[in-house]
Amino acid sequence: MNIDLNKYAEFVLAICSKQSKDSEEFVEHIRKLHNTTNVNIPLLLTSGIGLASEGGEFNEIVKKIFFQGKPLDEDNIFHMKRELGDIMWYWMNACNALGLDPNDVIAENVNKLESRYPGGSFDAHYSENRKDGDL
Repeated sequence: MNIDLNKYAEFVLAICSKQSKDSEEFVEHIRKLHNTTNVNIPLLLTSGIGLASEGGEFNEIVKKIFFQGKPLDEDNIFHMKRELGDIMWYWMNACNALGLDPNDVIAENVNKLESRYPGGSFDAHYSENRKDGDL
C-alpha cells in the first residue's frame, strides 16, 4: 500500500477538534470549563500530562530491564520506586483537581474489580468479556 503522508497530514488535521488546532478555541474552551465546573482545570491538565510522562519514565526502566539487559537490581528498583512516587504525586493532584477523596477512588477500584472477577481471582474470560459499563 502506497501512502501519501501529505494527504494523511491533511486528513489528520481535518478530524482534529477546533480546540486541538486553534489557540483561541483552546483558551475559550478552558474558560468555559473553568466557569461551568468545580474542577481545578490547570491542576487537572498538569496531572494528566504528568501521569503520562511519569508512567513513560517508569516504563523506560522496565523496557531496558526486559529488552536491553539492564539489571533488575537494587539501583533500578530504587529508580522505579522514585518514578512510582512521581506517579502518585500526579495521581494525588488529579484527585485534588477533581475534588475526589483518594480513599474513595481506591474503594471504587476495588468494587469494580470485585464485580469483574466474581470469586476474587483472575479469570481471562471475565477480563475479555466485561459487563456493560465496565470500562
